[in-house]
Amino acid sequence: MAEPGTLTRADLAEAIHLEIGLSRAESAAIVEQLLGHIGDALAKGENVKISSFGSFVLRDKGERIGRNPKTGIEVPIAPRRVLTFRASQMMRDRIVRAG
Repeated sequence: MAEPGTLTRADLAEAIHLEIGLSRAESAAIVEQLLGHIGDALAKGENVKISSFGSFVLRDKGERIGRNPKTGIEVPIAPRRVLTFRASQMMRDRIVRAG
């Protein structure tokens, strides 16, 4: 069971089932396909923008020097690609109104 306040794949599938009337299996398949398409696009290096929701943006971070907090020893941090999410203005407005 999901943590309180956490929306899961099963929750999304159930919402589709209740609102659209598809079977639970069809609803779960739609959720899996949608998440699969988003994941595939990100894996190919494409950014994903969902209008009125937000954007998943890939960023390349260069190598840098970090510090081990326990020992204080400097260590190189390898370059990597990170995924960030930026909520649309409409979504930010909805969050502010809900809070």
